[in-house]
Amino acid sequence: MKVTKFSGEQVDYQPEKLIRSLKKSGAEDDVVSKILQQIEPQLYDGISSKKIYKLAFQYLKNYPNATAARYNLKSAMTALGPAGFYFEKYISKIHKILGYTTQINLIFKGKCVSHEVDVLLLKDNLITMIECKFHSGKEAKTDVKVPMYILSRFNDLKEKKHEIFGQLRLIDSCLIVTNNKFTEDALIFAKCSNLKMLSWDYPPKNGLREIIDRLKIYPITCLTTLTINEKEKLLASNIITVKDLLSEKNELENLALSKIRIKRVLTEANQL
Repeated sequence: MKVTKFSGEQVDYQPEKLIRSLKKSGAEDDVVSKILQQIEPQLYDGISSKKIYKLAFQYLKNYPNATAARYNLKSAMTALGPAGFYFEKYISKIHKILGYTTQINLIFKGKCVSHEVDVLLLKDNLITMIECKFHSGKEAKTDVKVPMYILSRFNDLKEKKHEIFGQLRLIDSCLIVTNNKFTEDALIFAKCSNLKMLSWDYPPKNGLREIIDRLKIYPITCLTTLTINEKEKLLASNIITVKDLLSEKNELENLALSKIRIKRVLTEANQL
């Protein structure tokens, strides 16, 4: 039986891939087995991978421990748009937990022209500029033109000192972050040019997916107990992560949720 990927390519159905993705979300073996038994009778030749994902997500919602929220993580990342402003804030919050001092959305005058910097990091007296490349589609990839362009901006900025975190400093390095993946050429060019890269699956075993799971800093958009409109209101109130929500529980009351719904949301948030 063939499965149609997001790109339109057709590949053989491989149940082990579905099993692996379910286990990554934290689903126990018995839950994975039950979901496969529910999904497989509904499969047909040419079914889209998107349809399979939706079926799995639907059935995971019936089980506790926020497995559905974790399974929904990649889609939740694409909901930090539409222009990626919340994605920049999210990346800043991740680096704060990693021990960096951060600032977002700054403008600096380079040697030749002015540039807007998405996120700025300070740690061990070293400054890193972060450029975020946000994609609203889950299959879009960041190609080699992006690191080429960002390298030219970095080279213009690193030629002079800037007023950063209260004193004149040089920008020491540049990190490019995307919520999806980089093409192979983009990674080769970045490595050759000493640009750091962070994507959904890169660096291997330390990409965004692994960092998010390790730090348990999930975006508010992954919660299954909130509507899209409610999530957007929370984002507008600077509630970007589930940790933010647990620190500012009163924001749920501002959404005019019932006590029962608030309890459900907080239960899912605490499980994450």
